[in-house]
Amino acid sequence: MDIQTERENGTLIAKAKGRIDGVNARDFEEALQTAISTDDNTVVMDFEDLSYISSAGLRVILLIAKTLRKRNAELMLCSLSDPIREVFEISGFDKFIPVHASRKEALAAIGS
Repeated sequence: MDIQTERENGTLIAKAKGRIDGVNARDFEEALQTAISTDDNTVVMDFEDLSYISSAGLRVILLIAKTLRKRNAELMLCSLSDPIREVFEISGFDKFIPVHASRKEALAAIGS
């Protein structure tokens, strides 16, 4: 698992690559918590290069979403492959975390 972050128009974009599972979920969480600043009102997780996510990875996403929501910030997901999208749909996460087809769509949806 590899995480790369960048900022685009004041939005933090975190791009995960590889697998997020029980072995590296804590590293994933720490990388996100380190990258997210108190000034970030929106965080977009770009999962274009994510090949697998386990329940441990979903737990991290849930914790990050709750933390952001407490300070009126928003988490969005984008660029999910079909298998990853299915995990988010089956778990119901797509009901409370916006999922967009592309990074461009996610960035366009900010503030709307």
